[in-house]
Amino acid sequence: MPFADTNGISLYYEEHGQGDEPLLCVMGLGADHLAWALQLEAFSARHRTIVFDNRDAGQSTRADADYALADMAADTLGLADSLGLDTFHLLGVSMGGAISQHVALAAPERIRTLTLAVTWGGGQRGYAAEKARLWASEAALRPSEEWIDSLLLATVGEDFYENADMANFVKQVMRDNPHPQDAAAFGRQLRASAAHDLRGQLGALSSLPVHVISGEHDVLMPRWKQEELAAEIPGAKLTVIERGSHALNLERAQEFADAVLGYIAVNADTAITPS
Repeated sequence: MPFADTNGISLYYEEHGQGDEPLLCVMGLGADHLAWALQLEAFSARHRTIVFDNRDAGQSTRADADYALADMAADTLGLADSLGLDTFHLLGVSMGGAISQHVALAAPERIRTLTLAVTWGGGQRGYAAEKARLWASEAALRPSEEWIDSLLLATVGEDFYENADMANFVKQVMRDNPHPQDAAAFGRQLRASAAHDLRGQLGALSSLPVHVISGEHDVLMPRWKQEELAAEIPGAKLTVIERGSHALNLERAQEFADAVLGYIAVNADTAITPS
């Protein structure tokens, strides 16, 4: 199985497809590379697509202390280095979008296009810290199956539960993950996310093609947070997927893939080219 040793940890990753323009995908809080399953066919048809497990998720290293999203960004860049990716398209969802902001600020010369989905540029620290405290406590106290149900409820839309068979299928797939995330690892990722605030710094990304994607009905990370994020980056494009929830990659899989790939295709001529 492919692992990359970088930044003092080991990251599990997978590569799918071919192409001269790599697409590096960064997943969000509490999830691993399996959450990209519904996008892989579309992505890999056009790009050499790399998906991986963040630290504290899937098969990657479990941390022994708290860390920051900047550390996770260093993990991501280290993975790119190990795979020989001089430049790449970068896609991040939710926490992965916050990580991707740090990656782009640290190495803008390597980013061909930057896509930030259902994510945020920053928030009030007191509110975020309280949310992290309570959510981490809930993860530790609930039985694992009940916590999965609660986490799913926080990310999907109302329509999701109208198809009971599909809802039960998704729950079972999540429960059957052979490398589940424990509550302590979730808490560390959550605390790192709660401290994220790059507002006032993101204008430095104005030279990059930046695409911000929002779900119209996202209740976990509401649309106005993506509007705020896009406003921080001059020239950023904002796409709002109608009736989309936080789980765009699950509930609006095709629309999400089309939005990601469409923007990359349109901006291929303006993106940086490998030296």
